[in-house]
Amino acid sequence: MYPPIKPYESGFFQGADSEKHQLYYEVSGNKQGDPVVFLHGGPGGGTDPKDREFFNPAKYKIVLFDQRGAGKSVPCAELENNTTWDLVRDIEVLRQKLDVTKWHVFGGSWGSTLSLTYAQTHPDRVKSLVLRGIFTLRKSELRFFYQDGASHLFPEQWEEYLAPIPEAERHDMMKAYHSRLNSSDTNISQAAAKAWAKWEMATSRLIVSADAVAQADKVDFANAFARIENHYFVNEGFMRDGQLLEKQELDKIRHIPTIVVQGRYDVVCPATTAWALKRAWPEITLHIIPDAGHSSREPGIEKKLVEAADIMASKAL
Repeated sequence: MYPPIKPYESGFFQGADSEKHQLYYEVSGNKQGDPVVFLHGGPGGGTDPKDREFFNPAKYKIVLFDQRGAGKSVPCAELENNTTWDLVRDIEVLRQKLDVTKWHVFGGSWGSTLSLTYAQTHPDRVKSLVLRGIFTLRKSELRFFYQDGASHLFPEQWEEYLAPIPEAERHDMMKAYHSRLNSSDTNISQAAAKAWAKWEMATSRLIVSADAVAQADKVDFANAFARIENHYFVNEGFMRDGQLLEKQELDKIRHIPTIVVQGRYDVVCPATTAWALKRAWPEITLHIIPDAGHSSREPGIEKKLVEAADIMASKAL
């Protein structure tokens, strides 16, 4: 990772076609550098100052922003006018605001979903893609993590995730959580948000991180993370099942240089999805990290992501 840096520009911009959503953005690195936009995970996860450090600040103009309802964007955890396609339009608003013609796109987990969606919608605006922990929002992927799959590997954490939901409703955990996350009783909604967030924080690394799990106890983070994730997932990402892997969609971006970094033991976004992407799009470079789970903070993944960003900067695309 590169040394910590501070942004030289930050502020808020109005979401596309929305007076309600005000989105936080920041720019750091080289003012005249190659522009890169970092798309965070979740959805609802927000950015972190450490996200700037994936990029060489001498070469990149580094753009981070918090998606609708996430991080510093307001209103916090807002679900109205919050869809995948709203976020794609927001990225375009920000690109135009910063007077960028084309940029590199970097995203992991949900950020990989949004990166692929944005690239397939605006392929002429994307110089390259660096993706991590591929997630394409297929029903099978959601079922594995939220219903039956990861539960077999993290049984003790799974019990805590089950706890807020009565047995009679456990056949559809996303739906059961949806009603509680949107309850008018804040005790119910906050307990559900913390349990939902804790499940992902506890399963995101090969070795469980106590610091990551502690994030779930922060009410604002848990509320935005859980409500927005669940909102997107019960609505199947507002797209067709498997849309991002369809040939006609991948044909739009087949020419874009793309590097994928995937943890072998990622249970949040299992390697089978990255492999499905590679089979459908053999032109990509796929690195499977043998001793890593899902998190971008794991050493092997972190190192390979920095290398991938350096490679894209060196290509003079």
